[in-house]
Formats: sequence, structure tokens, C-alpha cells
Amino acid sequence: MSLLSALRLSFALALVASHVLTTTVPAADETAESRPNVVLIFCDDLAYADIGPFGAKGHQTPHLDRMAAEGRKFTNFYVSQAVCGASRASLLTGCYSNRVSWLGAPGPGSKVGLSLDETLLPEIFKSQGYATGMVGKWHLGHLPPFLPTKQGFDEYFGLPYSNDMWPHHPEKLKFPALPLIEGDRIVDDDVTAEDQKTLTKRYAERAVDFIDRNHERPFFLYLAHSMPHVPLFASEQYAGTQSSGLYGDVIAEIDASVGQILASLAKHGIDDRTLIIFTSDNGPWESYGNHAGDDGGLREGKGTAFEGGVRVPCVMRWPGKIPAGTTCDSLAATIDVLPTLTGLIGAELPERKIDGLDIAELMTAEACPASPHEYYAYYYGAPLCAVRSGDWKLVFPHEYRSLVGEPGRDGKPAGYAQRKTELALFNLADDPTESRDVKAEHPNVVARLETYADDIRSELGDGLTGTKGTEIRPHMTLDEAVQRGSSKDEEATGS
Repeated sequence: MSLLSALRLSFALALVASHVLTTTVPAADETAESRPNVVLIFCDDLAYADIGPFGAKGHQTPHLDRMAAEGRKFTNFYVSQAVCGASRASLLTGCYSNRVSWLGAPGPGSKVGLSLDETLLPEIFKSQGYATGMVGKWHLGHLPPFLPTKQGFDEYFGLPYSNDMWPHHPEKLKFPALPLIEGDRIVDDDVTAEDQKTLTKRYAERAVDFIDRNHERPFFLYLAHSMPHVPLFASEQYAGTQSSGLYGDVIAEIDASVGQILASLAKHGIDDRTLIIFTSDNGPWESYGNHAGDDGGLREGKGTAFEGGVRVPCVMRWPGKIPAGTTCDSLAATIDVLPTLTGLIGAELPERKIDGLDIAELMTAEACPASPHEYYAYYYGAPLCAVRSGDWKLVFPHEYRSLVGEPGRDGKPAGYAQRKTELALFNLADDPTESRDVKAEHPNVVARLETYADDIRSELGDGLTGTKGTEIRPHMTLDEAVQRGSSKDEEATGS
């Protein structure tokens, strides 16, 4: 049986794999006026300096510039791992991806998904009577029991995994046709290059349509752009418009999608009742050269625990709540999005332990306060590669990939090799490029950060030291998900 046939067969089993959620509808007097709508925009491989507020060169992002002028940019905003799937798991669970055992970027051959026992962000919104919609890349399990509509989203339109997981991308010939999904149904079983040219445009149209249909009630919209992950495509309207080439064209079209969302909010008079968060899943895939983003001088990129891989641009806008034209330099992260939004809508946090903290004060205070994080862990896969506290970052000896030769061009990768770093201490306020090791001058700081590392290792493990974590929760196989769905259906019907 081909993989695509298996996928279709699995979709037929979706009815017995439904993820049931009990919804609490707010009282009649608890209107949309009292709780914010939320639009969460998550780009793929967008680098730190790829947008205007963070110093973009060669392309224009007027709508994101406006968001920053009317909101706040976060200069120390982090993902949990610099890889697609793991980063998305953290965003939607509020956990380090290691806690929920979702470490990489599973493709179409995978028969596992993020555990259905985890409470995802859309489920929290849904429990408060919100309309929930997702458009774009999912990457938390592509088979029906794991799809967005089984985990809190009322509707979904997009790709189940990365847009390079198709037969026509360089060195990806092992992959089958790329499916486009609506709800839990394949609507296009072979996404072509022509289809990808209009992907960003179609995502934007779907996002605006969701707002248009739900503006009279509170809503949560998750727009997860497939771009600027290679292979790059832009629609005819934007192709050839930017001096930075195709990569700039792609960023310009993403920026235009932000403009369309802003226009829709204004049209419906809900601008000041809507929080927009714009960020990325990791830094640039540097081996792609002119088809990769600009790390702004940060060290390394995607696939590493250095700043260029895990520090991403972030802009938040909420008129009247977030001070306009401001900057927050305190550490915050995607794991903080779930607890923060949960608090803003008056919901309860998940029963299972999460790692994120409420950063509402970092968003809304006139002067940004200190980070609530005593320390922050940098994982890549199972290894704990570094830990940060305040401005100090301690990097542990580990191997990592690095661009040591000439990068590829025009969609073909090149230039990567393996390197190894020794124990090193950096002060990121003075040295964001991680180029000056100061461990010899600050042994007490090293000792303190090593203590933090021991704490997180005991919970989440460490592939470098062979430590087994005591608080790791497993992902779920397809068979387990189907069985769980069947049991839930029986409970719901009383059979």
C-alpha cells in the first residue's frame, strides 16, 4: 500500500479517533468586549533580522513596521528548539518540547503524533467559548487522529508538515506527493510548484475569511505560514518586487498577509479588542544561502542551540493595552504564550505540568520588567546544549552543524559541516554573537548555571550526559490514538 493510500485509509478511521473536549460556554453577559480576540502568526524559518523592526535589508515590511510602531517588539524572544515540529509543540503546549517528547520534524512516513493527552492552546480557547481556526503548517502528526480539528480547532486548512517534504525539492525525492488538507479531508493530494506559488495568498484569504465569519464572537486564529521555509515561492503579484530577490519577495507577501488581517480587524471595529502576536519557529536554514534569512549577526542558525537558531523576531500589538512603539529586552519564549493567553481569557491552566510563565506584564507594562524566568534551557534533540540566566549563557561541549563553506544558491543547499564547541560562558548583553568566552573570569556564574542545568536534566534528561529525565511524557502512536478515540467515543455515548 502506498503512503498516500495509507493516509487516505487513516482518514477513514478519523471518526473513531475524535479528540473530545468539554466546552464551557461563557455566560450571556460575558461578551467579546471583555476578552481579547487573539491572532497568532507563526512563520517558518524566518530569521531574526528578516523584518523591518529588526533591521531587514533589501525588502520592505510596512505592515510589520506598523505593528511595531503601534505595539512592542521583543528582542530576546526564544523557541524551545531550532527545528519545525519541536518548536510548534512548545508553542501550543507551553512546554519544552522534550517534556512532551516531540523533538524533530516528522515527515509523511511517521506513524506518531503529539499525545492527545496534552492540552493544546486551541482547547483552552474552546473551553471559553471561542471560535478556533487554524490556517497553515501543522507538523504535530499528519494522520487524522492528530490533526488540528481533533485537538481543539473548529476548522483547519493547510499542509500537515513542511512544504519541502514533496518529490520535487532537492534531496527530498524519497517523499510522496504533498497533501493539502481542509478539516480532516485531503482536498489536493499533489501540491505542485504552481500551487505553492499561491500558498501564502490562499492562507491569507482563509485567515481573513475566518475573521469575517467570527468577528461578532471571541475568536482565536492560528496562522502558521509555510514560508519562508524552502522551497520558496511567491505569487505573481509579489514575485520580482524586492531587491533581495525571491527571499525578499516571500517576506513581502507574508507582510502583506499581516496587512490584510489588520484591515479586516479595522473593518469590523475590533482592532482594540484583538491581540496579534507575530513570530517564527526558528532561525535561518543557512546552507540555502540566498534562499535563507538574515540572522542579524547572531551565531549559527536553524538546527543549533546558538542564538541564530533559537532567538527569533517577535512583535505584539494590542491597541490600548500594549504600549505603542516600545521594546522589551527581557527574555520571553514561545512556551510563555499558552500560560499568558490562558490568563488573559480567564481560563484554567492545563492539569499537566508546563514550563512557560505568564508574561502579560512584559507585554503591557510601560517599562518592560525583568523576565520571570530564573533560567532558560536550550535543547537540540535530546542533548541539553546550553542554559541561560539573565544575560549569562553557559554552552556545554557538544557537536553542532555549522556553515563552514560556501552556502548553496537558488534552492540547493551546501556548506554545512560538523563542529564541536567546548564549555563556554557568554554575556549576551555585551556579546550577542557568542564570540567571547568569559568562563575564566566568572567561575561563580558558571557554577550557578551548572546547578540550573542539573535541575532541568533531572526532569527532562540530557543526551550529552546520559541523564534520564523523570518528568518526560511520551508522544502517541497511531494505534494508541485510534484506541483512545474509540474509548472517548464510548464514554461520550455511555456505551
